[in-house]
Amino acid sequence: MAHVLLEICCGSIDDAIEAEKGGADRVELCSALFLGGLTPSLGTIQEAKRRLKIPIMVMVRPRAGGFAYSEAELASMERDTEAAVENGADGVVFGILQSDGKIDVARCRRIRQLIGKRQAVFHRAFDVTPDPFEALEQLVDLRVTRVLTSGQKDGAPEGVELIKKLNERAGDRIEILPGGGIQVWNAKEVVERTGCWQVHLIASRTVFDTSTQARPAIMFGGALYPQEDRYHMTDAKLVKQLSAMLRT
Repeated sequence: MAHVLLEICCGSIDDAIEAEKGGADRVELCSALFLGGLTPSLGTIQEAKRRLKIPIMVMVRPRAGGFAYSEAELASMERDTEAAVENGADGVVFGILQSDGKIDVARCRRIRQLIGKRQAVFHRAFDVTPDPFEALEQLVDLRVTRVLTSGQKDGAPEGVELIKKLNERAGDRIEILPGGGIQVWNAKEVVERTGCWQVHLIASRTVFDTSTQARPAIMFGGALYPQEDRYHMTDAKLVKQLSAMLRT
């Protein structure tokens, strides 16, 4: 297998550091991975750029729950895009849809113009568009660098057939980045079946933080009540394993 680029989705500065340590080629920097990824703090972006040598794609997503935004939300996305670019982000990850699920071309163009010469990545909002091929052509017209997609399925392993078709349609006009549900045991198969030369995934382990142990009954999350004495962090060993496999 030829060299396959490995992008690790990171929800914190430590995630990003571990991803690079493990051999990742690129990171997508977010916050709130449980929600699918939201905009990281400015401090996180600045520190990531200071500490990492590999490219950093910064997520610009103001909230969870759909991708049709108010004018105020769009304004905040514009400010976040400007801040990311000004602080050295190598690319910006975004996605804006209309209420019917189609790409909001006019609003996406506003973000794309702010990104300028940096990489522009359309995230998995693509996976809920009603016509993926129409959406792909719109993104090509917007000069988007690549689109992250699971092939409009829950995960890329289930969406390989559409991902392959999108990759063939894309040619050299736009990159197709498979993501969602990819793990060590299926990454190579996704690459082989889609013909894509890059993959996007989370590679994490559970890390315990004992600072909450004095009051274990107190929860800071919502109704799901996540356990407060642990969190997930990118596992450099797992990234290294993935990296080695994809370079074999």
